[in-house]
Amino acid sequence: MLIRKKFGFESAHIVRNCSSDRCRRSIHGHSYKVEVLLEAHALDHGQMVYDFGLMKGSIRDLVDAFDHAVTYWDRDEADYIALCQRFSARWIAMPVSPSAEQFSRVFFVMIDALLQQTVMVNGEADVKLHSIIAHETETGYAQCFREDAYNPRMGTIRLQDIVFSDQVKAEWHDPQLYDKLLAGGQFVNPAVTLQVHTHDDD
Repeated sequence: MLIRKKFGFESAHIVRNCSSDRCRRSIHGHSYKVEVLLEAHALDHGQMVYDFGLMKGSIRDLVDAFDHAVTYWDRDEADYIALCQRFSARWIAMPVSPSAEQFSRVFFVMIDALLQQTVMVNGEADVKLHSIIAHETETGYAQCFREDAYNPRMGTIRLQDIVFSDQVKAEWHDPQLYDKLLAGGQFVNPAVTLQVHTHDDD
């Protein structure tokens, strides 16, 4: 079974080397929508694949990091990067271009690691990230699957190569969120007291 949770953010970028002249030479913004699709072959004690409420924590923080931020390819011109950092408190450096396709891959790599490092305590079974859909406009989006996220032909994305400004990190519920993710730390979901017991619980 699949579930999906949609998030939104406003962000600015330049997409170097693309065919559209406006996009490759002028900084511009979009109202992005990001859909996180999870899958499992069983349901938890709440009869859910994964509680939508849990997705409002660290997963939302990772997506919200891009809100009101300028994102840039870390291979761009040094003076452009310096100006992004000088005139925006919220910026994110990516090892790939900030296209819709690469946004979907970046979100997949981050959220996949987060889920793998999450201790689930409410009977969740084999929950994993199915795909990420990154909507750049009302009519254009990219969908990334696992084989895409880790495909070196599309560019290698390592967690340590995604860099968030100090202001972005300061606004997370846990300012150490990304350091913890990089270090392989555990994210423990809140304990749940069962109100209704089923035969499967015995």
